Amino acid sequence: MKIIQTAIAGVLVIEPRVFGDERGFFFESYNERAFFEATGIAAKFVQDNHSRSVKNTLRGLHYQIQQAQGKLVRVVAGEVFDVVVDLRRSSPTFGKWEGHRLSAENKHMLWVPTGLAHGFSVLSDSADFLYKTTDYWAPQHERTLLWNDPDLAIAWPLAGEPLLAAKDRAGKRLSEAEVFD
Repeated sequence: MKIIQTAIAGVLVIEPRVFGDERGFFFESYNERAFFEATGIAAKFVQDNHSRSVKNTLRGLHYQIQQAQGKLVRVVAGEVFDVVVDLRRSSPTFGKWEGHRLSAENKHMLWVPTGLAHGFSVLSDSADFLYKTTDYWAPQHERTLLWNDPDLAIAWPLAGEPLLAAKDRAGKRLSEAEVFD
């Protein structure tokens, strides 16, 4: 696998080694030993999640202020614009965001360490999004950062108004949000 460091410390784009021929393709989507050897991250995943969303759905920007979750995310059908926002006050990139296109075609994965808000918008007709987490979902600790906070100015590639859950419409601006030390 190829590991690409990003502008936000700890966020990694992972390009798996794909073996393909006229029959299709094969790749290891996760191998604990190979992941550790390539990244130095000894992640223990405790939960796998799968969501399907239609075009122009925007999910996020979510994080857990306690029981913070590291996430290994990927798309198995369709394409998304995946966004992370650094909420670690001690980080030199605090309050900065970056976006990555993840798709079934490019097979890229993204490692999202704890201390970041995470979300995505669906670019294709639909998308199946899979992710592993390092801690369990804890709704009492879940927080939502406002997807269109003008202070963040995230350049979402949207075709009109996004489809949002009520909690995503009610997210907090960074200036009001609980963040990490």
